[in-house]
Amino acid sequence: MVTSQQVELLAPLSGVLIALEQVPDPVFSSRLMGDGLCIDPTSQVLCAPLAGVISNLQKTGHALSITSANGVQVLLHIGLDTVNLGGRGFTALVEEGQQVVAGQALIEFDADAIAQQARSLLTLMLVVSGERFTPWSHACDLVDCGQPLLRLEVEQPQVVVQEATLQGEALFSVAIALPNRNGLHARPATVFAQAAKGFAAMIELHKQERRANAKSLVAILTLQTTYADVVQISASGEDAEQAIGVLSELLLAGCGEAPTLLAQPAPSSMGEPVAAPTPIDGTLLRGVCASSGAVYGHVVQIAEQPLDYPQAGAGEAFEKAQLQGALLAADKALDTLGREFSQGPQAHIFSAHRELLQDPSLLDYASALMASGHSAAYAWMHAIEANEYLFRQGGNAFLAERAQDLADVGLRVLKLILRIEDAIQTLPDNAILIADQLNPSQTAGLDTTKVLGFVTVGGGATSHVAILARALGLPALCGLPQHVLNLANGTPVLLDAQQGILHVRPSEAAVEALTRQREQLHVRQACDVAQAAQPAQTRDGRHIDVSANIASMDDAERGMAMGADGVGLLRSEFLYLGRSHAPDHDEQVATYRAIARTVGAEYNLVVRTLDVGGDKPLPYVPMESEANPFLGMRGIRLCLQRPELLREQFSTILASHELTRLHIMLPMVTELSELRLARQLLEEQAQRLGIQRLPKLGIMIEVPAAALMADVFAPEVDFFSIGTNDLTQYTLAMDRDHPRLASQADSFHPAVLRLIATTVNAAHAHGKWVGVCGALASESLAVPVLVGLGVDELSVSVPLIATIKAQVRELEFSTCQTLAQQVLALDSAAQVRATLQNSQLAYSCVLEN
Repeated sequence: MVTSQQVELLAPLSGVLIALEQVPDPVFSSRLMGDGLCIDPTSQVLCAPLAGVISNLQKTGHALSITSANGVQVLLHIGLDTVNLGGRGFTALVEEGQQVVAGQALIEFDADAIAQQARSLLTLMLVVSGERFTPWSHACDLVDCGQPLLRLEVEQPQVVVQEATLQGEALFSVAIALPNRNGLHARPATVFAQAAKGFAAMIELHKQERRANAKSLVAILTLQTTYADVVQISASGEDAEQAIGVLSELLLAGCGEAPTLLAQPAPSSMGEPVAAPTPIDGTLLRGVCASSGAVYGHVVQIAEQPLDYPQAGAGEAFEKAQLQGALLAADKALDTLGREFSQGPQAHIFSAHRELLQDPSLLDYASALMASGHSAAYAWMHAIEANEYLFRQGGNAFLAERAQDLADVGLRVLKLILRIEDAIQTLPDNAILIADQLNPSQTAGLDTTKVLGFVTVGGGATSHVAILARALGLPALCGLPQHVLNLANGTPVLLDAQQGILHVRPSEAAVEALTRQREQLHVRQACDVAQAAQPAQTRDGRHIDVSANIASMDDAERGMAMGADGVGLLRSEFLYLGRSHAPDHDEQVATYRAIARTVGAEYNLVVRTLDVGGDKPLPYVPMESEANPFLGMRGIRLCLQRPELLREQFSTILASHELTRLHIMLPMVTELSELRLARQLLEEQAQRLGIQRLPKLGIMIEVPAAALMADVFAPEVDFFSIGTNDLTQYTLAMDRDHPRLASQADSFHPAVLRLIATTVNAAHAHGKWVGVCGALASESLAVPVLVGLGVDELSVSVPLIATIKAQVRELEFSTCQTLAQQVLALDSAAQVRATLQNSQLAYSCVLEN
């Protein structure tokens, strides 16, 4: 049931009211960004028209958004073309994420200075969340700051909580405001749908008067939820109450995403309009960077040919069998793709695609068409196209990008129904692909020995194709003008994705400069790979183990083939994520033993126990919601709270003890009692399995408390491994995903380096070794200082193993020690980086001479 609530908006400043259609800017006057009003200001302080959270504050200070507790979002925009001032004349009095009250001062501005440089001071107040409103009656067009201006009608679902009865009455959850920055988009919606499928109850997700099957990814996406949208869950059936509890906690926890107070609206909903990219001097085409890099090559146009299929079927049973067989084959292929892209967000792309294959709204739609006499191909594609249309027409940028995923899945299944093999286009060397759209499957299957990069008219920097391009290391641009599709095959182009430019027929000088850089890089990489089997030993005899960070069997094989000195981090959670139930015992044992055989008996295999929790919840492990999941139930804390999880992991990991030099590593350890309790559980499991010799047991140093107490931990561990990503954000109190602070959350900060030094000194004093498995170990600039601090092992991403080993062989340990002591005394990460860059240049000159 839906009720209405009135919300009052106050005048954000004093001035003269102007109708929106009179604003001399078509983006505002056409109400493209939302309806509202305009004020020609006579005051110079912008105030809050309602209470809420500052959900977006432009860095130039000319505009911000406020989102109220009931989901109303208001955009305030001072002046026209004021983004071009770069912040001059504006002083923000609030910060993103800050709670404000109605009438509170938000931004001060210098009207005289701005009027001299900007087109206008006209200030907009727009209701971008779309609620209906009526204006207060005014005796004149003059308004005072704080005066009531608009009444909004806000529809709210009535909160109904009642006991489920044996007659099957629906049980409703309390109303929940979504904490996800972009609402329930593909990844959190997949987690939610998978969790819902674990219950027998009929479950629906409600947004105002609309509702969706909670077990259907497509249905959830078509609700078009955004940050702070209020939703409810209803369930009826024998396990309805349990379903409501688990799914409510999952929504509150962000469904696998870190909850946030920072709304991120679509790019078109804030700031000045971005002009459509146009050719410059007939040679440059501009777009949006999807994956950075610069390459020179020749155009190859890519276009998917339409497929014909019959409308009439050969009988319902036959057609349903055809569709079911194609769905099973597609699921197998997507599972293979997911394993190839086993690390990072790209793994979730194909997990979401697999979820679409089981989506009840798609399958029900197709089944109804097949029952009425249509073919499987016709029924499936009509189901896909109907839902794709809903995605594209919703006006939501993230949802529109997910339509491409739906189309990709649809085409994959259609080809399997029709028994059409993908035609592999013969590609020349140095190809730069140009297409209206590339889908994720096409992108994942690109031959990177032939393809240097690609350009598309559609898509965006947040699309799944962009994520895959970055994973493949291919430069990519999206959003180019339509006439890029008219470029002839073979046209020479220079793709500079970082600058957002496709240079058609570039000059010889530009090509030569880029070619020299790439040749130097390729020669160096080839040399590094050729010598990858050589030990990583400094010029003065200090040996460093360079190990692999892995999250799959494929990673293990590639890592050892690249010359890795074992595995320094096996992320065991790869077995648990992206599924609706826990992996069984036999599957875990088989996986760990296969990886152990690949690593071999002479090298270390360091297995990290389950590192999930508030920021990475498992749908089948109910957890309470947390205000700050990065400071909550994570890693060893979660596993000790649910010891059955840790016992099962120890049991499956121990099955590989005779195949390799097995090490077990505990994440997020803060107290000695956690280590002792975990060791006790390990000893108990080993005793049950008849294992006399325990594997080595160590802890990750991720929490400053553990680093500062490393001398206390050292006598009771076998090794330390430093996770620099979390150690950095906890030491600097900066969320590494924060849009404004991410660049400052720098692991080169002297405070982080000092904690690494403290850990190394404590470990070596007790004869224990120390590794670094965080991202810092994979940065070439950091290698000399880590070596100089005395780190024994660097565990790095697989593609960088040969490069890091080669770099170590060029270093002198004594010089690195001097350098490390020098940077520990510096004031900032910027100073550390500058010092290391200068020392690197100087050292290169010495080697060359």
